[in-house]
Amino acid sequence: MGEAAESNESSESADPAERTIAAFARGDPVLVHDAADREGETDLIYPAGAVTPDAVARLRNDAGGLVCVALSDGVASAFDLPFTREIVDHPAADGDALAYGDRSSFSLTANHRDTYTGITDDDRALTITALGRAAAAPDDTDFAATFRVPGHVHLLRGAPDLLAGRRGHTELALALAAAADRAPAAVVCEMLDDAGGALAPTDAQTYAEEHDLVYVEGSALVDRLG
Repeated sequence: MGEAAESNESSESADPAERTIAAFARGDPVLVHDAADREGETDLIYPAGAVTPDAVARLRNDAGGLVCVALSDGVASAFDLPFTREIVDHPAADGDALAYGDRSSFSLTANHRDTYTGITDDDRALTITALGRAAAAPDDTDFAATFRVPGHVHLLRGAPDLLAGRRGHTELALALAAAADRAPAAVVCEMLDDAGGALAPTDAQTYAEEHDLVYVEGSALVDRLG
């Protein structure tokens, strides 16, 4: 191994953000803790295009939160995807009143048209990977012909200026995808503990170590990508 390669490897291993970007570029899942003063949650995050049925099973069993696909604002605009709060005409629709202070990024829910119920690991993997392909070439995708609404995969719409405008897992995942040269579509799912609460960061780090995955604090990604 040459000196430059050794230097790059050493730098990557020493910098959590760089290690996270490199892992995501390979298609590996990563664990990202947003901030103690925000949601205070760690999400298991995959590039959408790298999701398999086994990955969906891991999201269900090891993470346990809501399986969502974050799409960039540009992709969401190309697909004409609204924010849920903009289209739900009901007194309970108040997506801007959140305890952690940010507006909701929820959009529609969707299934690929080739799915059956849409909820099985195979079905959700099909929907998610198709969203990854669509996000890579949004102008070549007829969203309504490819997907049906409602469905079993929650779509999230990222802020137009990503981390400069909002620092949720939606934007952290999309900024990570951009840095890793992946399509602007990423799966995010909250990690929960056995009691049903948010998994503590120390426990999330232990999980990452046990499964040879990268754990990173959101602040490190913001410093590197924001």
